[in-house]
Amino acid sequence: MAATFGHLAQAQTRILPHSEERRRFQRVKVNLLGRYMLGDRREYPCQVVNMSPGGMAVFAPVFPQIGERVIAYIDHVGRLEGVCTRHFDNGFASTIAATARKRDKLAAQLTWLANRHLLASPEDRRHGRFAPRNPMTMLVLPNGVNIGCRLIDVSLSGAAVATDQRPPLGALVTIGKVQGRVVRHLDEGFAVEFLRLQHPDFLEESVTAG
Repeated sequence: MAATFGHLAQAQTRILPHSEERRRFQRVKVNLLGRYMLGDRREYPCQVVNMSPGGMAVFAPVFPQIGERVIAYIDHVGRLEGVCTRHFDNGFASTIAATARKRDKLAAQLTWLANRHLLASPEDRRHGRFAPRNPMTMLVLPNGVNIGCRLIDVSLSGAAVATDQRPPLGALVTIGKVQGRVVRHLDEGFAVEFLRLQHPDFLEESVTAG
């Protein structure tokens, strides 16, 4: 059932304790990629798995200290700031510090994200895959290493590549010129969902080498 946030208009601007945040705001399951910065000013990739206007749960490679400030830049949402409240397997939870106006905007964004699958047409949800004429491409791994690999198939929304590499699920990679996230491991490689739907006229040019 789609989440609604009509009761959020009176949200406070202060950072809420984790337990209070969970009571006040309804969390929405999401799958959003981004990056975050800790006190040492180093940036790391991340994946937000649930979020409310008052907090978020993040899959991340490096955990902040409890109470440490976190600045994140999340796809579809933008810049968020808060403090780490707890750790869990593979990630951490953070508050979101925001004005009432910012919380209202975030609530609207989360409502759209929660309902996006209801608004999508069958063509948006499932795109036909095909084997490209030139299957060779360059793959940029999360650590920045470039390797050559073979495209198994591609579609407007994703691709499968043959390689002995297995980046973690949710990791950001680049295939040719197109960024995406790893969504599934295969026997001979892995599958990627593109961050943005590709134009059919330029798909092969964008994902293949040369």
